[in-house]
Amino acid sequence: MMQAKLAHWFIGLQRKYKAVILISMDVFFVLFALWSAFSLRWGVLYIPKGDEWYLFSVAPFIALPIFVRLGLYRAIIRYIEIRALWTIFQASALYALVFAFVLYQSAIPVIPRTVSPLNWLIVMLLVGSSRFFARWWLGEAYFNVGTVRNKTKSYKKSVVIYGAGSAGVQLASALAHGRDFKAVAFIDDDKALHKRKINDLRIYPLSSLGYLIGRYEVSNVLLAMPSAKRSRISELIRMLEPYRVHVMSMPGLSDIAHGRVTVDVLQEVDIADLLGRDPVAPNKSLLKANITGKVVMVTGAGGSIGSELCRQIIQLQPTALVLFEVNEFGLYAIEKELNQLLDKENTPSSNAIEIITVLGSVTNAKRVEKVCRVFKVQTIYHAAAYKHVPMVEKNPSEAVWNNIFGTLYVAQAAIKTDVELFVLVSTDKAVRPTNTMGATKRFAELILQALSLQLTPKQLTRFTMVRFGNVLGSSGSVVPLFREQIARGGPVTVTDERIIRYFMTISEASQLVIQAGALGQGGDVFVLDMGEPIRILDLAKRMIHLSGLEIKDEGHPGGEIEISLTGLRPGEKLYEELLIGNNVSETIHPRIMRAEEYVINWFDLEKMLASLENAVKSDDIELIRLLLKQSVSGFVPQCGIEDVMWKADNEAVLEAN
Repeated sequence: MMQAKLAHWFIGLQRKYKAVILISMDVFFVLFALWSAFSLRWGVLYIPKGDEWYLFSVAPFIALPIFVRLGLYRAIIRYIEIRALWTIFQASALYALVFAFVLYQSAIPVIPRTVSPLNWLIVMLLVGSSRFFARWWLGEAYFNVGTVRNKTKSYKKSVVIYGAGSAGVQLASALAHGRDFKAVAFIDDDKALHKRKINDLRIYPLSSLGYLIGRYEVSNVLLAMPSAKRSRISELIRMLEPYRVHVMSMPGLSDIAHGRVTVDVLQEVDIADLLGRDPVAPNKSLLKANITGKVVMVTGAGGSIGSELCRQIIQLQPTALVLFEVNEFGLYAIEKELNQLLDKENTPSSNAIEIITVLGSVTNAKRVEKVCRVFKVQTIYHAAAYKHVPMVEKNPSEAVWNNIFGTLYVAQAAIKTDVELFVLVSTDKAVRPTNTMGATKRFAELILQALSLQLTPKQLTRFTMVRFGNVLGSSGSVVPLFREQIARGGPVTVTDERIIRYFMTISEASQLVIQAGALGQGGDVFVLDMGEPIRILDLAKRMIHLSGLEIKDEGHPGGEIEISLTGLRPGEKLYEELLIGNNVSETIHPRIMRAEEYVINWFDLEKMLASLENAVKSDDIELIRLLLKQSVSGFVPQCGIEDVMWKADNEAVLEAN
């Protein structure tokens, strides 16, 4: 406890007082080293005589300016690294050379030549060892013994680092100075490294993890492979799943290189790593085709997909980016983030990009048209939509108005103002939909397909639709919900044990949307290769295991987290699809396919739209559903009418009768 109090006292001192203490110590070391050099040379306890005292008085005045100049007093002692030895070597060597010159230029007789090298070696030993002793003392006393202020002991968690490369070594060094974790060993796949040590930490094979858990009470495994492919990370995670440890990872090399995070910032395993899907490098010509040097507008710019599209777009150097959003805070947040990104880049090209914020709804046809005309918009990415399936079922008329008529008004504005490209962000739920949201998105596709066939040669707007499944990190994704439920101690809720979904990272999805838009010739429906579908129940189990917890069930009543099956929600499907038929062709991009699907001509569709508009304005929920079933092929509602006001009205009528 006394050691801890002394450590806290020293750490709490002002910088100038710490420097005074170090300088005082070095003065003593310089004098002691000189005395020791003479004593060793003569073989007796040396006592200076006459003019020899002059050497002892001048030695500190030679050493201290050199030590100051080479930065020996700028380093934070408890964070000092082994490379500091090189600086100490240089400082002590330079001091010894200067002092040797003074020594042999003095009039003092009989000064042995061996005094100078002995003096240098002893100074280097004393100064260097004092720094590293202080580093050990302050680190151990301050972080391991506990904080005096709280009068409680705080122990670091024992962790194993997977990966004994440079990233793993840096991580171990960073953790040694932190409060939370203590590395006890490395694990690496390279057999040549096994049984060797790095910084006193032994390297083991993965098969020894069980032994390490038992011996050191390991609670976490830290993945230190920031440059590894996602498929490799996924493989490792599967290998670690049987062990009851919390798996965490270092951030990626790009984040570290750009200064967004430091090497010791640990994070939960990226759910994308569980998928094992390595992204395909984007085709730069496709990315730039409709963005670079153009005025681009994103509707729904504050949403999950819309905001990521904006982040991708400003990297491609448009002349202006119009953010169109109905949610005031969402618009403010994305504008602030984009301006910060541009300020951080601070290049002539980034400074030339104009960010234009427009608050408004896509259902306001006149405002949408005016925005396109005033700012001379050339490319539109239409991401504005109501997408939450159960919420849309409770409010179907609003979803129809926003998703169908909002798309219609933006598309018509694009035609009237000569927008070059219109890209609709669609969904796999538009294929044989079982819910109102999917039906409205398929209807929106039908509108664009019909308009494409109606365009005259003078109307040059190209309409393109891009379908994909769930994106990781979106507002409706199950992943953040599962993380929250696990953090609360459960239960983790899964609607049905059979339910499967396709997943893609939000950044990859946005890049593919941009590239698919460039491939469109007019009226094209593109579908993205989403990889293999994932069973949601399996995803929940893996996330629980990777949190170092055990599933609580009949076979494991002592587990920590229970999985609760809640049943399908209104409108929810067990299986999602990306294609209505089998008529699909490849494109020049390996993950973008072109689908050929049925089209309703504009003459017939216009009649449907008129009927649907009247039904929405009169809030006739039964007629809305009937019209959607007649218009959207394959729409088979999974549930009855869930509209909250319709149900309340019916209940009131029943009570009255």
